[in-house]
Amino acid sequence: MSIVYRPEIDGLRAIAIGAVILYHAQINIFDFQLFRGGFIGVDIFFVISGYLITSIILKELVTTGSFSFKNFYERRVRRILPALLFVMLVSLPFAWMYLLPNNFVDFSKSILYSLGFSSNFYFHYSGQQYGAESGLFKPFLHTWSLSVEEQYYILFPIVLLITFKYFRKYLIHILIFAFVVSLGLADWGSRNHPSFNFYVLPTRAWELLAGSILAYFEIRSGHRSKHQALNLILPTIGLLLISHSILFFDDKMFHPSFYTLSPIIGVCLIIWFSNLNEITTKVLSTKLFVSIGLISYSLYLWHYPIFAFARISEFMEGNFVNKIFIGFAILSFSIISYYCVERPSRNKQYKTLFIIPTILFCIFFLTIININIISKDGYAKRIAEILQKNLSEKPWNLLKNEDNVNCSGNENGCIFSPLSKKKFFIIGDSHMASLAFDLKNRIVKKNYSFIITRGCLYFPGFNLVNKKTNKIDKNCNNEYFAKLEEVLKNQINSIIVFGGRFPLHLSGYRFDNTEGGIEGGEWDHKYNSVAGFETIQSTFKNLISNLSKQNKIILIYPIPEVGWNVPKIIINNISNKKLSSINKYIAENYITTSYDVYKRRTKSTFELFDSVNNENIFRVYPHTLFCDNLIKKRCIVHDNINIFYYDDNHPSTKGAEIINNLILKEIEKIELR
Repeated sequence: MSIVYRPEIDGLRAIAIGAVILYHAQINIFDFQLFRGGFIGVDIFFVISGYLITSIILKELVTTGSFSFKNFYERRVRRILPALLFVMLVSLPFAWMYLLPNNFVDFSKSILYSLGFSSNFYFHYSGQQYGAESGLFKPFLHTWSLSVEEQYYILFPIVLLITFKYFRKYLIHILIFAFVVSLGLADWGSRNHPSFNFYVLPTRAWELLAGSILAYFEIRSGHRSKHQALNLILPTIGLLLISHSILFFDDKMFHPSFYTLSPIIGVCLIIWFSNLNEITTKVLSTKLFVSIGLISYSLYLWHYPIFAFARISEFMEGNFVNKIFIGFAILSFSIISYYCVERPSRNKQYKTLFIIPTILFCIFFLTIININIISKDGYAKRIAEILQKNLSEKPWNLLKNEDNVNCSGNENGCIFSPLSKKKFFIIGDSHMASLAFDLKNRIVKKNYSFIITRGCLYFPGFNLVNKKTNKIDKNCNNEYFAKLEEVLKNQINSIIVFGGRFPLHLSGYRFDNTEGGIEGGEWDHKYNSVAGFETIQSTFKNLISNLSKQNKIILIYPIPEVGWNVPKIIINNISNKKLSSINKYIAENYITTSYDVYKRRTKSTFELFDSVNNENIFRVYPHTLFCDNLIKKRCIVHDNINIFYYDDNHPSTKGAEIINNLILKEIEKIELR
């Protein structure tokens, strides 16, 4: 059943999609991100959806006493799937051209889960934190919100029909109760399980139910607010609340939570109190706002994959003209999609017998194609053979125990050649785990027991905690550090290697190479003291001093951070070259970063490591292999495949082998004593 068209709601959609696009565009001025609360646009869409869907269902129930699930779900299918399938089909060739094998597999999985209305669960369980830098390179991350809405469309009509039929008298009480429970759950979840809380329907339902409650009162009363004074004031207040959230919220806040009430109330004020005589309604009803609102779904579908592929291909790192072109492309594709796909598919002149089989065929085609991509491991052979080995698996996951469990992720680490009386410990994060695969065999051959611990930097007396939730990390905490301390303090004449990404942990900020390679801003973790020491520097210094009294310590100074994904850069640069020239190109073209940036970034780590000094402490300086102060003050991060990085900061097996040569030289010095 149709409802009265309200142009100001399309205007609200325009604000929502504008906020989302500007947020994902990552517009920065003087290192300040504009529209940093633009993710609230999705919440605005949820309220609008709840209002419109409940209006449709309740009006049909009230006027006819029944409800046609067939008609309802057919309208939803016509509204959602054709445009989504079109975007997926168009995106496939770009994924083939630009995505690395592992990313290509992830891309295909996200499509399959999206087709199954469950991509929100996929992104949560695959560990993708929304708003994180890595998410900007996932073309279909934005489909999480479509999955939430689709789950709502499946469940809510059934629940509403049962409630209306058997508990009609208590319908509004049930809606309000569900709203309160969902909001309370969201606020609790934002502090305890932020990722799950962000992605799932139970903690998003209150936003949809806010619109549902408005629809109930409108249908029951036969009108919205008739209070003229409030009608003139409250829509403007609602717009101010929305604007404030878009400009001043950020992705570090608890969300969705009680804080999110502000923009949701703002949307409700506009929906309930808007009227033709009020300025906000007039603005939202203008042709510009309405036109953007009409294509808002297509804009939402297109903007994220276009941004993602532009970032992956480095096109977005270009000049201002490139960014204008990207904006033009988003708008153009959205207009084409709206007029050539959205509108025709919703037009009842195109009968269901034509639309539904076409949709089913596209779903079948996409399913077969993407299952094939996954089964072929992302078609690694698309990539030059010289690169395939480096892209096959993350280097920190290469070392596995006899049960084929990754040592770096294993709670108890791994022990190889445990019967040997000589012991060699390697302690640190994924940087050290990336060295371990090559190092293990070389150490075991020297008749040492090789022991790799859980992937943590070692700071006894501290807990690693999430800054946002203040939740203690389940792996790197004082309980684990204390157990490891018990093992280490009983060692005599063992070799203990310490290393890792200390610049990140000491500074609290991710890496920016100042040349376009930006991992992100502030790190989302910190260390809290639980036993005496004020800083992680002081506990580490004390640890090394004590252990070095009876053992030999090797300190691995920082491996230069990169900021870029080196394989991606190489692949982008060779994509248009003949296969015969690829090896020559790789051999002749280095990728480098600034040595001065490295020195500034690692200054505090050098000072910490240099502050502990005795005859039992040995030092390895990986940067001597990477950085040459005499040659343009650069650090080589890719050198003829001899020094090569899997991703932003982890050396591949070949790069690890070269670094490990330095470690073996220090072991030789130790053995000669």
